[in-house]
Amino acid sequence: MHNGKGNGITHWPETERPRERLLIRGPEALSDAQLLAILLRTGRRDSSAVQVAIELLRRLGGLAGLAASGVEELCAVPGVGPAKAAQLKAAVELGRRAIATPLSTGTRLSSSRDLFKHFHPLMRDVKHELFKVILLDAKNTVLKEQTVSEGSLTLSIVHPREAFSAAVRESAAAVIFLHNHPSGDPTPSPEDRQLTDRLVAAGRVLGIRVLDHVILGEHRYVSFADEGWLKEAGEC
Repeated sequence: MHNGKGNGITHWPETERPRERLLIRGPEALSDAQLLAILLRTGRRDSSAVQVAIELLRRLGGLAGLAASGVEELCAVPGVGPAKAAQLKAAVELGRRAIATPLSTGTRLSSSRDLFKHFHPLMRDVKHELFKVILLDAKNTVLKEQTVSEGSLTLSIVHPREAFSAAVRESAAAVIFLHNHPSGDPTPSPEDRQLTDRLVAAGRVLGIRVLDHVILGEHRYVSFADEGWLKEAGEC
């Protein structure tokens, strides 16, 4: 560890500075703290950017904790102000988007797994429930996706009129509903089942098919369609 007056990165041997090391050896040769130091660029008066990065990872519980942290939590670490916190959040979001399977207009969905592969990287660190609707045309290709509701840690309030308003406006032939369980367990709650029943019934009245309701958890998901529960909901 480099301490004292010469503890800044500029006093390190050039091959040991994170940015120069990345350029020479590639990003895979750097530790998590060294990669973060490149984003932070500077440290604070008594610590280098690498030392601030090490403290950041220690306080927040590694990269997973950093990804799940808000701006206020990041700024609570000395040496990380709003500008650096914004840089870190931007980098995390770019990483999420890079590994998410594209779900753009014209994408044809073939299974619930397609939805999981797209939305899980984007939603796995969200600490509250997000309820989304994916609008489809008659050929089951994506028209657009939209957030219907954002809830608390345990409950997301969704009304059929809000859930279907975009579908009516866009003349969608079918919809898929999707939401996350921040607990990590995608097992449907009684409320999830009741909501799905109401949405299927509302879709029948509107002439819009409900193809699925997918619940995302930690590394796994539950599909009402795959389980055969949509038919049960419609028959209740």
